[in-house]
Amino acid sequence: MVVVAIYSDFEDELGEGELIPFDQFGPPDSFEKFKAKARFFLRQHQDHIAVHKLRSNNQLTQTDLDELERMLRESGTGTASDIERAKTSAAGLGLFVRSLVGLDRAAATSAFSIFMSKRVLTANQIEFIDMIGEQLTESGVMDPVRLYESPYTDINDQGLDGLFVGEAADELLAALENVKRRAAA
Repeated sequence: MVVVAIYSDFEDELGEGELIPFDQFGPPDSFEKFKAKARFFLRQHQDHIAVHKLRSNNQLTQTDLDELERMLRESGTGTASDIERAKTSAAGLGLFVRSLVGLDRAAATSAFSIFMSKRVLTANQIEFIDMIGEQLTESGVMDPVRLYESPYTDINDQGLDGLFVGEAADELLAALENVKRRAAA
C-alpha cells in the first residue's frame, strides 16, 4: 500500500450565514420541562407507596392521587397549573404519573396472565402479548388503537383482529383497559 500526500493551495470561503428556524428543535416549553423534572423526581421516589402502586398495577385511591399531587407541588417539581395541565392531558394525574414511571415488567406480564392461562396460544399471539407488555413497561398505559399499528401489524397485518377473534379479542382489550383503570382511581 502506497500513501501519497496531496497538498493544495486554495482558501476555503464561507458565504453569508443565515438563520434557519427549526421550531421542533427549539427549547422545550414549560410543560415539557415540568414533565422532565417530574419524571426525574418520581424515579427518585419509586419507593413512595403511591408511585409503587402505579408501577405494580395496584389500584390507586383518591388519597394516593392527592399525595402524588402534594409531592409534585411541595418538591418544587411543578406548579398548580402544571399539575392541572398534566391531569387534563393524560385524563388524570395517575395516568400522567404512570406514563412517566412506566409499569413494572412483572406487573405488565401479570396483567395478561389470566388471559393467557385460559387458552393455548400460538407463537405469534405470545409475541403480540409480549410486545404489549414491553409497551406498558415503557410508558405505563397504552391506547388500544396502537394494536392496529406497527409493530403489532408487523406480526399480522390486521393487528389484534388478525390474531384474536371474538371473546379473546374482547378479553385482551378488557385486560388492557383494566391496567389503565387501576391508575385512574
